[in-house]
Amino acid sequence: MTGPTDLPTLPGNRHAGLLDAARQLQDRTVELRRAVHRQPEQGLQLPRTQAAIRAALADLPIELTDGRSTTSLTGVLRGARPGPAVLLRADMDALPLTEDTGLEFSSEIDGSMHACGHDTHVAMLASAARLLSERVDDLAGSVVFMFQPGEEGMHGARHMIHEGVLDAAGTRVTRAFGLHTIANSPSGVLQVRGGPMMASADTFSVEVTGRGGHGSAPHDAIDPVPAAAAMVSAIQTMVTRRISVFDPAVVSVTRIQAGTTTNIIPETAVLEGTIRTLSESTRSFIREELPKVCEAVGAAHGCRVSAGVDPGYPTTVNDPAVAAEVLSLGAEVLGEDNVEELTTPIMGAEDFSYVLQRIPGAFAFIGAREPGADPATTEDNHSNRVKFHEPAMAAGVAMYTAFALDALR
Repeated sequence: MTGPTDLPTLPGNRHAGLLDAARQLQDRTVELRRAVHRQPEQGLQLPRTQAAIRAALADLPIELTDGRSTTSLTGVLRGARPGPAVLLRADMDALPLTEDTGLEFSSEIDGSMHACGHDTHVAMLASAARLLSERVDDLAGSVVFMFQPGEEGMHGARHMIHEGVLDAAGTRVTRAFGLHTIANSPSGVLQVRGGPMMASADTFSVEVTGRGGHGSAPHDAIDPVPAAAAMVSAIQTMVTRRISVFDPAVVSVTRIQAGTTTNIIPETAVLEGTIRTLSESTRSFIREELPKVCEAVGAAHGCRVSAGVDPGYPTTVNDPAVAAEVLSLGAEVLGEDNVEELTTPIMGAEDFSYVLQRIPGAFAFIGAREPGADPATTEDNHSNRVKFHEPAMAAGVAMYTAFALDALR
């Protein structure tokens, strides 16, 4: 049974038509995304990317400010009526990979690729800035657009916070929202949860020093290799026996290096890895205990140990109320079938966490898997063969826009 198709919009749907409006900008969104994709830049200095964004926003009534220590770009759109400020964020940097997608707009820079979708974030936020500029009369307050370099381990958000992005509108922002495309989630589907959304990310390094010798006479040496191997097991035991399963952690030894050839017992062995947690208490515990565990194991083997933990990004924690608002907006803008409340966090990390430590807000995912593609074989973010379904960007454009309109209504 079907009903009439010309019914008026229900009064409860304040943002009807935003997705269609975003789709009407798709050519412009794709153009910017592909331009940035062809010329990927890494780290904190992204002059070509910054210039491309400036050009895309040049005809809009947005106040643009370049970063001082980095090539960040901050935009401020002032609404027709006074009110608070809301922040929308997109990261801009690429990864050190050589692209192997075969796309006609593949990276033209060897060893650099937008394999995490930051090019899509830039394009989505620029098009959202256009939609919001067309709706400035509906805004009671200001929108701050945070185009951020250096998300991939370079703490770009901290640089922008230090330079005043949270106060760029002349008043402290009261809400913050960020989006990230995910290559192996259904295209156009919004995913979010309240509380911990993504993990913290610290790195550790352990140097084990023994005494080198001949491989045939280990009794005349102090072999650091079995000591290092024992540390791998001891670290895993620490995680499973001293940390609550209800406040979990992931500790992975991802690099072991020792020796130069087969008949020499080396003097040193090195372990390195990553620590992921969902709370500051568990994070602090591991940062304190992991070096102690390694030092004790090393002592049992007669080795000296130098162990340390390098702090990385904190846990990305969504404000529960703002996350609930995003879920509600998503159902309204994208349709209930295109919204998913995540039951568990993602153990990847994000430096938007620095913003969410200071401002109530939410970080959400937009799926970008090709329709009909097999999730088991689809390349995911950070692969040099990853592809993002470009029509999914319209959902991100609409959500950025809806979030600002809702916060400043």
